[in-house]
Amino acid sequence: MLVLQHLGYAHPNKDVLFDGLNLTVGAHQKVALIGNNGVGKSTLVQLIAGELTPTTGLVHADSAPYYVPQHFGQFDTWTVAQALRIDAQLTALHEILDGQATEANLTTLDDDWTLEERAHDALHHWGLAGVPLTQPLAGLSGGQKTKVFLAGLSLHQPALVLLDEPSNHLDTAGRQQLYHFIRTTASALLVVSHDRQLLLLLDAVCELSKRGLTLYGGTYEFYLEQKQAESNALQQDVQSRTSALRKARETEREALERKHKLDARGRKHQAKAGLPTIVLNMMRNSAENSSSRLKGIHAEKVGALAQELQELRQELPDLDKMKFGFDDSGLHRGKTLFAAHGLNYGYAAGLLWPEDLSFQILSGERLALRGLNGSGKTTLLRLLLGELEPTRGTLLRAASKAVFIDQEYSLLHPRLSVYAQAQQFNTAGLQEHAVKIWLTRFLFTAPYWDKPCSTLSGGEKMRLLLCCLHLSHHAPDLIILDEPTNNLDLQNLEILAAALHDYRGTLLVVSHDEAFLQRLGVERTIHLHQRPAL
Repeated sequence: MLVLQHLGYAHPNKDVLFDGLNLTVGAHQKVALIGNNGVGKSTLVQLIAGELTPTTGLVHADSAPYYVPQHFGQFDTWTVAQALRIDAQLTALHEILDGQATEANLTTLDDDWTLEERAHDALHHWGLAGVPLTQPLAGLSGGQKTKVFLAGLSLHQPALVLLDEPSNHLDTAGRQQLYHFIRTTASALLVVSHDRQLLLLLDAVCELSKRGLTLYGGTYEFYLEQKQAESNALQQDVQSRTSALRKARETEREALERKHKLDARGRKHQAKAGLPTIVLNMMRNSAENSSSRLKGIHAEKVGALAQELQELRQELPDLDKMKFGFDDSGLHRGKTLFAAHGLNYGYAAGLLWPEDLSFQILSGERLALRGLNGSGKTTLLRLLLGELEPTRGTLLRAASKAVFIDQEYSLLHPRLSVYAQAQQFNTAGLQEHAVKIWLTRFLFTAPYWDKPCSTLSGGEKMRLLLCCLHLSHHAPDLIILDEPTNNLDLQNLEILAAALHDYRGTLLVVSHDEAFLQRLGVERTIHLHQRPAL
């Protein structure tokens, strides 16, 4: 069992990330941990794993958790044995076999004489047969690194498992193996993920937000239903407060108009009555004070309603605030953009694909490019973009304007500010205020305009790039996306899917995320097969 009690964490600069979190995960329970980028999901998992120390509160677990982290190169200096957390035991084993059967080595090994064999079996189970335990992680692909950490599950058989975006770098086969583990394991799971197929395998959903942790006692589908009900209720509250605010302002205006008419009539009668000046001044001051009090009462009511409405609107999902409007591509639907005949590409070891490729891509199509890790998807994309030329065969290119959105969003310049980056794409010559209106529509308000692009999260970079594409005078003929769902939270996935749904040009997507491909309406798939290893 895992228990969090009043858990809080503050960054070294004293900024509080979250506070007062409470959660219980029972034995064998499988819980999804979701939330927008930046709310602290990965930090929370690191606190539970013991990699960080809470500022307040406590974490209690009946057994030591096994943690599969996200990786962005910070583990490249580790060996496979270190990632599996067996390096000290292996060193002790080898020293014992070399004759150094010291008490320290025997204690470290703890009679686990089959450890090395079981480690190789675990790696083999996750598709890493032949990878040595001394292999540095720097020499492995992203998917292979993930599988190394996942192999530790087979090796250690932990009772509590923490997974942080485990499917990000896995190909389709790797994802299916991960899904099988989640379905069949008896371990308790706490999983950070935006992978819908994975989320549907879990028992409950826990959402981390500015309000804290909210546990939804049901599947991800139940969570979506509850969130939709909450969104509907919030929309009704916004409409109700908007109506009340409009009515309060009308009432304020009518009351002040009536008061002004009465005061004017009173002053006319007072002048006819011939009252002394001092009395007239006293009556005029009284009327002014009365008007001021009346105005203050109405202003207070209007201000309170306006504040309530502003707070409600801030709770609206960001997707509801955004507007989309991709223009259509200038190419007519059905025009041949790419035609490959007997295409192949050669490296030093020989040709990349076991069979030459022949295919067409037509304007307006939505296609997926699929293949296992190492099957040459990136090489084919570079051929389509004209960055490489075929070793064999021909490739006709007719797309005059193609946009390639890679996982690093390299179309964005890291040193430019958000506003300066938007101006780079402002080919229509929009005025400064118009560009900033577009930025605001994509959730980049004034505090963001001077921020360097390098400081943005993955989801923010994606939104900025979408905004930049909107600012371009002409929509691209072709958009290519390379694993676009990696490192995006569910909120930004919805934003990306909605934007691409409105795009009427040609779409080519490299992704293993089946749910995302279905959302985009992918019609056809180009499959790449890998040349067998010699």
